[in-house]
Amino acid sequence: MHFYIKPKKKEEVLSTLKALGESFLKDIEDGKNPSVEIPVRTLRNVKFDAKERKIFLGGYVSKRYLLHLGQIRNFTQLAGVASLSKNLIEENKHISLREAFYILKRNIPGLHKNIVDEQEESNKAIEDLELVINALREQLHINANKLGAVAGNVVIRDRGDLIDWSKLGSGGWSVPSNVEDIEFVKVNAKFILYIEKSAVWERLHEDKVWKKLNCIIVASQGQATRGIRRLLQRLSYEHGLPIYVLTDLDPWGIYIYSVIKFGSIALAHISDRLAIPSAKFLGLTVDDVKKYGLEKHLIKFKEIDMKRLEQIREYEWFKNNKEWQRQFDLMKEMETKAELEALSARGITFISEKYLPEKIKSGEFLD
Repeated sequence: MHFYIKPKKKEEVLSTLKALGESFLKDIEDGKNPSVEIPVRTLRNVKFDAKERKIFLGGYVSKRYLLHLGQIRNFTQLAGVASLSKNLIEENKHISLREAFYILKRNIPGLHKNIVDEQEESNKAIEDLELVINALREQLHINANKLGAVAGNVVIRDRGDLIDWSKLGSGGWSVPSNVEDIEFVKVNAKFILYIEKSAVWERLHEDKVWKKLNCIIVASQGQATRGIRRLLQRLSYEHGLPIYVLTDLDPWGIYIYSVIKFGSIALAHISDRLAIPSAKFLGLTVDDVKKYGLEKHLIKFKEIDMKRLEQIREYEWFKNNKEWQRQFDLMKEMETKAELEALSARGITFISEKYLPEKIKSGEFLD
């Protein structure tokens, strides 16, 4: 049983931010050194729950102090992000990660030093704040760029507007960074298909696969954004829809699947709100290469591909999976990879009319 943790409401996030600031102020008034505990985000503190089939953050924490030469800058950056987020929530405004960087790139009074000099610093401070108050970045009203498209027989309400995913032309619905407040008015689908590549999504959308197979098709360009992963999880948990992941046959495509299913190492602290342990792999396999005659269209591995393959096969969630290890062995033996677009050699609509219907009907999924 996979537990679905509902995110905090806006009022809860705001209250938590205020409490954090008040705790800093009280420490100062009491003559104490203000501090905050932050879980350590390193590989040694990332664990895998075999029962829940999710990556999670372990119990190691670091304490950060205001009055410490080596920590004052990071502490100030965290406090700056917390203050910014509080104001955004109160004003009901949203900004991008880039805008957050420019807002925080200002002098600390009396020190002639910027709170942040590079966007990597503000991004890290935002992620630290997520950990401290146990809330998603999007709930702090700080969003990433939109990168993704959706089509299907679904109607949603987004900021008061009714949007029908089946009637948005060739572009589909552009998935926002923050999908927490979206209301699903109607969901008529049997499953969700996440596609690694936007070009392949366009092929399936033009062929009306979502209509013929009664599904929802979702795509990003490469790794799924947090907004897309959260959208997939909400549809899966709130509406009981299976998730099938369609990627290339290469280590990078398999990693995309791994992140959607188990969570990512970098975002282990929010796996409960992003990972989908029930997701299945519907992408190209070594067996598909032979079955569909794709041998002529294989691409030789580069050294970086082989290195990535060796890394992935050692992940704890793949290490004891016999079928995945078999795929890894065969990929290593072939020293080649295959792209989804290679299926077009069998016909422009082959992926829509043959490949997907056949694999779904026969249940040829990797778990």
